[in-house]
Amino acid sequence: MSETEIIGATRKWVEDVVVGYNLCPFAKRELVKDRVRFVVTEAKTEDELVQALHAELQLLEDQPDVETTLLIHPGVLQDFYAYNEFLDTADALLEYLELEGIYQIASFHPDYQFADTEADAAENYTNRSPYPMLHLLREASLESAIDNYPDVDGIPDRNIEVMNREGAAKLQSLLKSCLATKESKRIGE
Repeated sequence: MSETEIIGATRKWVEDVVVGYNLCPFAKRELVKDRVRFVVTEAKTEDELVQALHAELQLLEDQPDVETTLLIHPGVLQDFYAYNEFLDTADALLEYLELEGIYQIASFHPDYQFADTEADAAENYTNRSPYPMLHLLREASLESAIDNYPDVDGIPDRNIEVMNREGAAKLQSLLKSCLATKESKRIGE
């Protein structure tokens, strides 16, 4: 799979799932303004992923016009539990670089599972993505968006309600359709 195919599948997921279901009410604006950076790392180990994360945080520091980054890492941390443990390492990097409070890392994975949910629960699809990825967010921008949104506290419950209404089978099919776009392009080449 090429970088272009991975980014295409991820962009389709953002458009169809994240924006389409309004899971993040702040995402559409940044996507339309082309301020979301989609980056695929070739990392094959956790150490390489830490290096890629460090480089991307530096890029955000150097380029304030980039609002947010989706750091996609298809070659490492395919296992959700290993991925989940890695999030502590990612947060430790923020602390080490003295960027805690400046950036926040949100997590998305094809097998995402919230604590106290069944693996096949529809609500897990709020954080299920085509590939494992780390979403790097600017805290100041996030705080500003939150301050201007009428019911931030209601977002998680609303998202769970929407996902449960859609059902896991439909959401799984939708997620697979993001990847199918990649496959159909390859077949048509």
